[in-house]
Amino acid sequence: MKIIETMDRDNIEWILLHFMDIKGMIHQVSIRYNSTDNIFIDGVSKLDGSSIEGFSEISDSDLRLKPDPETYAIIPWENGVARFIADVINRDGDNFEKDGRYILKKIVKDLAEDNYKFYIGPEIEFFVFKNIRIIFKTPEAGMGHFIYSEESPWSIEGYPRRYKRGYYPAPPLDTLFEYRDRLSRVLEKNFRCEIDAHHHEVAATGQIEIDVKYDEPVKMADKILTVKYVARNLADKMGYYVTFMPKPLYGDNGSGMHIHISLWKNKKNLFYDPSDEYAELSDVGKYFIGGLIEHGRSLASIVAPTVNSYKRLVPGFEAPIYLVWSRSNRSSAIRIPMYKKRDNMKRIEFRPPDPSVNPYLAISAIILAGLDGVKKKIDPGDPVDKNVYEMSKEEIRERGIKVLPRDLYEALEDLERDHEYLKPYFSEDFIGEYIELKKKEYIDVNKYPTTPELYHYFSI
Repeated sequence: MKIIETMDRDNIEWILLHFMDIKGMIHQVSIRYNSTDNIFIDGVSKLDGSSIEGFSEISDSDLRLKPDPETYAIIPWENGVARFIADVINRDGDNFEKDGRYILKKIVKDLAEDNYKFYIGPEIEFFVFKNIRIIFKTPEAGMGHFIYSEESPWSIEGYPRRYKRGYYPAPPLDTLFEYRDRLSRVLEKNFRCEIDAHHHEVAATGQIEIDVKYDEPVKMADKILTVKYVARNLADKMGYYVTFMPKPLYGDNGSGMHIHISLWKNKKNLFYDPSDEYAELSDVGKYFIGGLIEHGRSLASIVAPTVNSYKRLVPGFEAPIYLVWSRSNRSSAIRIPMYKKRDNMKRIEFRPPDPSVNPYLAISAIILAGLDGVKKKIDPGDPVDKNVYEMSKEEIRERGIKVLPRDLYEALEDLERDHEYLKPYFSEDFIGEYIELKKKEYIDVNKYPTTPELYHYFSI
């Protein structure tokens, strides 16, 4: 087996197997490498599914991990250690139906039978801090936190900073250039993850963006997992802390993960129509947008999957809260990039997702929502070129503009009502498990009185 020859040549001694749980948390197990290819055929019998939230009952919990040879990478900060992303399989050797990677692979496989192929390109935004302190003695006594960055507007040292003025500064104002440069080089050299661009983002305090070059859906979801893993570990080596939490700071922009998507058949971009005067977008592309708008509220529960996600989705911080489409208008949830005319790489940019997602589930759900629009020829309505944030409530109502859910619980209730478009790839059992898991998360987080609540209501 070729991968065995490669690992022998690279003097690999240990193998890390990565996989994601339903919530998008990366899990890892280390196994000794012994020059056998059995693990690539039978998998590794090392996974207690009952210890992974949402996976298995304790009465039937034995699962295995089967490494994908195509995801082989040498860990540059370790000696003789390689990484694989693994598929979760059961005792019969079948794929585990709650593994998001398997769900996405099924969708891609079925589309390939009709020569359809999607390409995905994410803009991954996240924060890099110099320090974070969380004070949490007991739930009863309360908690607090402090975030520090050399770029903080509240820092008493260094160049003065202003909220929402962090976009594209040059060093020395951009203190994170070296980190982004090293991250991009490691991703490309060691993990075959090609980076189109990297830059500082709008939030003043350490917000950055990594743009991964477009790829097929499963490969791209693997790359998003990889970016998260490498970004955290490299930051740790350089004395930083990384968070993919969408809104860690009050008063500044949150982090999104805009998804660029295009659909091809027989090397033809089905979203491109040069005769369309508005955005060079085909009817297929418009129907795809129609599906995203039609299912946008339930889709939010998967692409904005945390309680914190909805603190990003508020007016005034360039975050999309209105389910409308437009060209070049960043107040809309769906944008058609128009950087140049006659662009046969025409794509749709879906802006509600954030970096806290499970990328396998998020990409799967986006594809299925859009394809439902194509299947049913759902009209997305007229494009909205006006800044929706400046519209009156009356104008929004008259135009019939749908709004994203106000919180995670509301999004999950929408998912309970609207999830047929996800079937059969998302089973009824999986959807029920996901809703139960995330509702419990919502209730747990909202049990805690917060410092702003004490500030506003203590003396009421």
